Amino acid sequence: MSAIPRTVYEEEHELFRSSVKKFLETEAAPYHAQWEKDGQVDRALWLKAGEQGFLSPSVKEEYGGVGVDFRYNAIVDEECGRSGFTGIGWGLHSDIAVPYIERYGSEEQKQKYLPKCVSGEIVMAIAMTEPAAGSDLQGIKTTAVKDGDDYIINGSKTFITNGQHADLVIVVAKTDPTAGAKGISLFLLEAGTPGFEKGKNLEKIGLKAQDTSELFFQDVRVSKDQLLGEEGMGFIYMMQDLPQERLNVSIIAIANAESILEQTVSYVKERNAFGKSIATFQNTQFKLAELETQVSVARVFLDRCLELHIEHKFDSVMAAKAKLMTTDLQCKVIDECLQLHGGYGFMWEYPVARAFADSRVQRIYAGTNEVMKLIIGRDLLK
Repeated sequence: MSAIPRTVYEEEHELFRSSVKKFLETEAAPYHAQWEKDGQVDRALWLKAGEQGFLSPSVKEEYGGVGVDFRYNAIVDEECGRSGFTGIGWGLHSDIAVPYIERYGSEEQKQKYLPKCVSGEIVMAIAMTEPAAGSDLQGIKTTAVKDGDDYIINGSKTFITNGQHADLVIVVAKTDPTAGAKGISLFLLEAGTPGFEKGKNLEKIGLKAQDTSELFFQDVRVSKDQLLGEEGMGFIYMMQDLPQERLNVSIIAIANAESILEQTVSYVKERNAFGKSIATFQNTQFKLAELETQVSVARVFLDRCLELHIEHKFDSVMAAKAKLMTTDLQCKVIDECLQLHGGYGFMWEYPVARAFADSRVQRIYAGTNEVMKLIIGRDLLK
């Protein structure tokens, strides 16, 4: 398979990639199957990753990070996606949750939390989704009512990535239920706070090693110091940060699709049917040719999206296009590759089977692909 040269990365990035890849081979590969049975990765993996500088590398040096650009985050995402180690929730932590503190947190909040987020002592989650509110963030029911200098939080969340491991959760709540989007605020809530309970680790059709939980809040009292940013600005903050979240999803999608495609090319060369390698069949060659072309085109587009993000030019519409295209393609590639594996593709021991189950949620979270179409369509017709 001929690869198009990737100009978005430089030599130092590839050196970093090598260290990430080696780490995953030694610290994740031997244990991931067991983690799938356990429903979560070993908590010690976070501390080991922190020691190597793989968590939130873009955090400024004054807060314990390295202060590099998002390409380093992207490399971690790519290698996790390529390896199929979907239990590792570093992307949610580094690319989605931690940046909220970086951008909107007070100096006190940054000093208190960011160094431990980088070291792996703190695992972060972000609690947006509710049982009756997924992509419609304005429909959330969780409330945070002022009581003197405190807020009292009541409500529940579901499908929260890193929910079991989370030491610190960004809770999305309505501080003014009558104000619509302008009545949504964000709070930093520490695990162990009275009234804050983690529900069961949810059983999913894929992402078996990823801890995903329900969270419950019953009269949880937090001080005004735990308000993240300004009251009533939560919805705007989320809209500003969604492009990076959708880029994270897109990066994982294409890296995973590339990996499964490469594995399938190797498989069809070795597998025989009707007395010859199935790689010699015209159907096999045509299918692989189509998939390789589509993945190559997607890779070039996605690398350009990454460049735009580094240049602070990656907007919500481009993010919607990237998320829609890459996740649809990921699912298509893996489905076609599973078919080329025949019955073995349906066996859990084969990476293509795991990828088939794991990839399906990519079209749902970070905003469903139907919502991505709405964003793109409204921009076209405005």
